[in-house]
Amino acid sequence: MTDEGQKDRRSQILEIAAQLFARKGYRGTSMRDIGAEAGVLGGSLYHHIKSKDALFVELHNAALDSAAMRIDAAIAPHSEPWGRLQAACETLLEIQLAPDSLTMPMMNDFREVPDNVRIRLLERRDAFETVFRDLVEALPLPSAFDRSIYRNLLLVQLNSAASWYRPGRLSPAQVARQIIAIFRHT
Repeated sequence: MTDEGQKDRRSQILEIAAQLFARKGYRGTSMRDIGAEAGVLGGSLYHHIKSKDALFVELHNAALDSAAMRIDAAIAPHSEPWGRLQAACETLLEIQLAPDSLTMPMMNDFREVPDNVRIRLLERRDAFETVFRDLVEALPLPSAFDRSIYRNLLLVQLNSAASWYRPGRLSPAQVARQIIAIFRHT
């Protein structure tokens, strides 16, 4: 198989693994499941993938990288702090609430992974959240507001939306605008 063919095959395996992790969770997905779904025998699978832990971290990081690029692109045209925050929140909810989203299941499975993997995932998530830290820092909030608490409450609202959101009444962008209006007190 050519190098290009190897990359394509690995990409297929990663996509299948991401879907399995999203559907069955970290603990419920085995390397055997991934191999069977991808049509790859066990020994061949390890040629493409180092370990289940390394695979999960790679997929998690790729999901965050993709989300970060989309959020950066969404906030770039805005100069006003509230507009930037709203664009970031709309984009994050569009990513998380997409019917085929793999991001939320990957992000919410931290309790299932071994401690050493969880530490790496949390470090990477914290780095991802820097954009929200910076956006909240730029807001004209009352001085009595603790910006760390404000940011964490906002992220909890955004990250929990998948558990209560139902398509139909409001779009993800409309939900984000409502959340920002509440956090802006308007």
